Formats: sequence, C-alpha cells, structure tokens
Amino acid sequence: MSSANGNTARLDFCCQTENCSGVVKFNLSDVADPDFQAICPVCHRAYALDDSMRGKLQRMMELIIAIRNSEDILGDSVVSVNVAGGEVRIPYALLLSRLNTIITLEINGNKTDFHLWVEPSSPNTFR
Repeated sequence: MSSANGNTARLDFCCQTENCSGVVKFNLSDVADPDFQAICPVCHRAYALDDSMRGKLQRMMELIIAIRNSEDILGDSVVSVNVAGGEVRIPYALLLSRLNTIITLEINGNKTDFHLWVEPSSPNTFR
C-alpha cells in the first residue's frame, strides 16, 4: 500500500531456495496485479501468488486501511493486561508502532512467515 498521503505497507519473507540468504520484499499494494511476482534479490527466484494468497494479502491491505481510518479512535484506546499487581494499560497506538506483525501463509506446501512493515500516515501518528 502506498499513496499520496504517505501510507506504505511492505512484506518480506526469507527466500525458500536452498542455500539462499535472500529476503524477498514487495509492496502490499502490488499483489492486486494478477501478473505480480515477488523476486529474490539474491538468487532471482520468482514467487507467483495464487488467487487464495492474493485474496488473503488483499484482505490484509483492507485491514490496514481500516486501521488507518480509525486512528483517531485508536489514539484513545488501550489494551489492558491483568498482572499479579493489578492491571497494566498499554496504549493501542504503542502496540501498533512497537510490535512486529507476522503473517504465516503457505508457499509450495511450506509455512512461511511474512513480516509486515507499515509506515504511519504522518510522523506524529503511532510514535
């Protein structure tokens, strides 16, 4: 996802070619193109996305857009964690900016972790 207002969402995963140390990276918005392929920068292996995976990633993009549209609400929201001494309240915006998002999907019969990197729409959002 990348737009004029500065939103970006990128995915990356480790190349599945034996003895390759490459990290395959691409923009989430690019998966809408039916001819899209992610390419390993080291071994140049191409990864085509089937309709099922493309659909999952498009829904992830829609979720990110929904979160963007809710920033004003999320700025006032907290996640409460019960601990032995009571309760710890963590601002939702802090969770979004400090936790790594990993999506596990299947590629060629193997479970693969996709790391999702989302940049905020403004420098003051989620910082």
